[in-house]
Amino acid sequence: MIKILLVEDSKFLRLATERALTRAGYEASSAIDGPEALRLARETLPDLILLDMLLPKMTGPDVLKALKSDPLTKAIPVVVMTGLSQKNAARLGKDGAIAFLEKGDLALDKGPEKLLAMLKDILEKLPAERSRATTA
Repeated sequence: MIKILLVEDSKFLRLATERALTRAGYEASSAIDGPEALRLARETLPDLILLDMLLPKMTGPDVLKALKSDPLTKAIPVVVMTGLSQKNAARLGKDGAIAFLEKGDLALDKGPEKLLAMLKDILEKLPAERSRATTA
């Protein structure tokens, strides 16, 4: 089973997304801020991290840099989920993000289908040793 760590401070988005991931067959866990995300990433070694950029205590870009500088977590693929503009995608890619999802494009208020389809596509493109499986 593919393990996904969701890092999201919005309670509504976190609970709805975690529920959707679980229903889709993923093993989902979540963190509400940067320090908790780093701790959980080290403890659970997820197959993928969904990372919000606007977080309390530590910014998303700082979390991304910390994940990529830690030998234990640097190989974990990180997908940025944010309401920020696409113009940040290039910089975040240089910092180690493998994909950039705009929350507005995901239409999460209408259901998780778009997010789940994009995740499936992202996971299928990952090297087999990281994803372990292409579908949940």
